[in-house]
Amino acid sequence: MADISQITAATITLRRTAGVMALMAATALAGCDKLPALGGGAAGDGAAGAVATDGMSLVERDIEAPEVFSISEPGLWDGRPSLGGVWVAHPTVTDPERVIIRNPANGKFVIGALFRRELENPGPALQVSSDAAETLGLLAGSPTTLSVIALRREEAPAPTDTAITDFDAPEVIAATPLDDAPAPDTSTGAAPAPAVTTELAAATPAPAAAQTPAPAPAPAATGSSLDKPFIQIGIFSVEANANTTADRLRDNGLSAQVLAGNSQGKAFWRVIVGPAPTAGDRSAVLTQIKGLGFPDAYAVTN
Repeated sequence: MADISQITAATITLRRTAGVMALMAATALAGCDKLPALGGGAAGDGAAGAVATDGMSLVERDIEAPEVFSISEPGLWDGRPSLGGVWVAHPTVTDPERVIIRNPANGKFVIGALFRRELENPGPALQVSSDAAETLGLLAGSPTTLSVIALRREEAPAPTDTAITDFDAPEVIAATPLDDAPAPDTSTGAAPAPAVTTELAAATPAPAAAQTPAPAPAPAATGSSLDKPFIQIGIFSVEANANTTADRLRDNGLSAQVLAGNSQGKAFWRVIVGPAPTAGDRSAVLTQIKGLGFPDAYAVTN
C-alpha cells in the first residue's frame, strides 16, 4: 500500500508541474505580442505591402512622427565595433522606437532602432552604433549633427485603376481584287517583249534599339531657395505600391518621383513631389496632395 501511495503522489506532482509549465509558456507567448518592431527585424518585414481588411485593399507605409520623438544634435561614434545592428541611443528616451536617422551634411539616411542611453560619458548625448556610423558616413571620434525622428506605420486605401472598356468599333475595310494584266498583242508577228517584272522590296523596319531599363530617377537640381523644396508622400517597402502612388500623383498633374533606398539589406522606395520654387508653391502643392488622400505628406530636403 505504501508503494501505491508513493506512485499516486508522484503522479499528482508531475501533473501539477506540467500545468505550471504550460501556464508559463502561454504567458511568455502573450508577452511577445507587445514587443515593438524595431530596426529592420522580422517584426517589421511583413508590415509593408498591401493587405486586405473588410474587403478593402490597404497599403501600409512608414510616416515620420516627430511628436513621438525628434532631435537634431551632434552624435558620436567612439570608433569601437558595436552589436545590435543599426541603432542610436539617447538619455531622454523612455521606450524603444523605430526611427529614421539622417546626416544632413551628406544627405545619407538609414532606418534603425532608438534606445535609452544608460551610461553618462563625456561628449555628445547621442550615441551611434558602428553599423549606423558606417551607413551615415561618420568618422570615429568626430561629432556630427544628426536628425533622429520616430516612425509609425499607417494604413491607407490603395489607389485603384479603372480599366478602359469603351473602345471605338473597328472599321471594316473591303478587299478589292487587282485588275488582270492585259494580254500581249501578237497580230504583228513580232515576238512579244519579255515582261518587265518590278519587284518591290518589302519594307523591312530597322531593328529597334535594345531597350535598357531606365535608372531610378534622382531628385533634379532644385533651383529653389527653400531648405525643403520637396514633399515626401511616404516610404514603401513594395516597389509596385510606390509606383502606383506616383502614377496617381502624376495623373493629377504633380511631378512625382520614386527614389530607391536600402537599409540593413532591405530595399525601400520613397515617393516625393517637387521641387517647389517658392514657399507659396510648396504650400499649394501640399494642400493638393492632402486633398488626394495623403494627409501625412510633409516637406523634406531631398
